[in-house]
Amino acid sequence: MKAVGFYKGSQLQDVSVENPKATGRNLIVSVQAVSVNPVDTKQFEVGTESEEHPRVLGYDASGIVEEVGEEVTLFAPGDHVYYAGDVTKAGTNSEYHLVDERIVGKKPESLSFGEAAAMPLTTITAYEGLFDRLDISKTIEDNKGKQILIVGGAGGVGSIAIQLAKTAGLHVVATASRAKTSEWVKHLGADVVINHQQPLDEQLKKHDVDYVFCCTHLTTHWEAICEVVAPEGRIVSIVSEEKVDLNLLKTKSVTFCYEFMFTRAMYETETMIKQHHLLNEVSELIDQGEIQHTMTEIHSPLNAKTVAKAHEKLQSQSMIGKLVIEMKN
Repeated sequence: MKAVGFYKGSQLQDVSVENPKATGRNLIVSVQAVSVNPVDTKQFEVGTESEEHPRVLGYDASGIVEEVGEEVTLFAPGDHVYYAGDVTKAGTNSEYHLVDERIVGKKPESLSFGEAAAMPLTTITAYEGLFDRLDISKTIEDNKGKQILIVGGAGGVGSIAIQLAKTAGLHVVATASRAKTSEWVKHLGADVVINHQQPLDEQLKKHDVDYVFCCTHLTTHWEAICEVVAPEGRIVSIVSEEKVDLNLLKTKSVTFCYEFMFTRAMYETETMIKQHHLLNEVSELIDQGEIQHTMTEIHSPLNAKTVAKAHEKLQSQSMIGKLVIEMKN
């Protein structure tokens, strides 16, 4: 089958790889669309150890179930699905893709395949960050008067985190630094927008923030985050840059943790099935009009040239929302 991959020391190129076979709890999905995430460019920089077999990237997809393994119970051939995959296995930039059913969700009926492909990785990251790592209640009454700061609100994860936080009844402060990004986060439901190119603590000095979700430049904002977070508050970050001083959190007894959405698939944790459930839950929220998709650009076809240009766009750090690539013109 056709795929986009690279060999040790090579650039992205159109390659031919073996068709996957469905066994156990795995599905074979006929890929209809993918989206590009920062993890794609980072994994390309890491490269591959093999010169014999190409490495295929891609950690977001929507498509149609083609075949199922003998232990599959959640899906059947013909089902429309969306998911983010497993960073330790072959990616989605291919005609067909092998994926464990426990990390796959039912595609929102109201979205096209392209729109749906924009959602999984950022949705899983935002959902786990909010409700698993920060341990935020999904009951609106429980969150009355509580506030969350989302640093990097206009990016892929921030764009979903804002919307999910609003469904839980939180007062959302999101950061953005340009007119377009500020309008974007307001459009998604942010109650207050502040500029992350200015000191965050000076803009929030009258507020104690119950929760902080850091999507970008953790080191740059660390001291300000420690200043504004409330006593017994919680901080989650999806970025790890340089070392940060956790001692700044001691007197407030603040909880700090990381969110890495591939953890459950990488280690096949007991909670791995939660990704199936959360994707289905968000699919329903989308179909009910409570969450909107974050696709802002769409390209085709899925080949090396298109993927390379998408990588360049992400590395320019000018993206708002998500960039999607459809399989065919």
